[in-house]
Amino acid sequence: MITPFDFSPRAAVVTGSDSGIGRAVAVRLAQAGADIGITWHRDERGARETADEVRACGRRAVVAELDLTRLPTAADVIDMLADELGGIDVLVNNAGTGTATPFVDLELDTVREVLDINLVGPLLCGQRAARRMIRQGRGGRIVNITSVHEHQPRVGAAPYCAAKGGLGLLTQVMALELAEHGITVNAVAPGEIATPMTGQEDRDVRDEARPGIPAGRPGDAREVAAVVAFLAGPDSSYVTGASWAVDGGMLRMGPMAGSHMDHHDWRRP
Repeated sequence: MITPFDFSPRAAVVTGSDSGIGRAVAVRLAQAGADIGITWHRDERGARETADEVRACGRRAVVAELDLTRLPTAADVIDMLADELGGIDVLVNNAGTGTATPFVDLELDTVREVLDINLVGPLLCGQRAARRMIRQGRGGRIVNITSVHEHQPRVGAAPYCAAKGGLGLLTQVMALELAEHGITVNAVAPGEIATPMTGQEDRDVRDEARPGIPAGRPGDAREVAAVVAFLAGPDSSYVTGASWAVDGGMLRMGPMAGSHMDHHDWRRP
């Protein structure tokens, strides 16, 4: 069994790192000393900007397109980036998509696309990374970005919730099977985070009121990145198979209420 205490990540791949949480994670891992593989789907310019930020930290950056609707071949990108970086010690499965469609109105093609991007894609990318990590023989870290909807449902998000819930359980199975190789696998479950996906890019979260979230505001992508960086580093060697909510307490309220409540009455007994 691999001894995890000397784990020191040299190279990390962060999918969907052209903006938002992915970009924040890529930069935070670069600050921690890792070279970064950056992937994009629609925003190549954003990926190049992420690469510039990584290089400003004094680390290497390699950029590649990743379209998780083109499975299984899309997962080849993990091996390509690992070859460019000289290995892979950390994989952050961040790329994702969602829906806002009532259950009875869903089209099968939409369901398949959401499941491929949010569940099957991370599974295949995780396989590629794990196989490389096992061959390298120095352990590794895999972090799957899920959502509070890994744990709680949301109206209009049936395939998204199904995929994120599945990714949460997949994380646990991966953790059990890969532990003997010194590879930890954890999930990070963000709540409402100010990103392009939520229409809040470059917002100062301190100015955004969210009465239904105990913290009283949305989260900043860098707050998610800080938790990912811990899970990707040497200090998390005894942490695996867990889901880390980064949600300002939203799950304690129930995410349907947490995002949309417009009053503070719940705070009073």
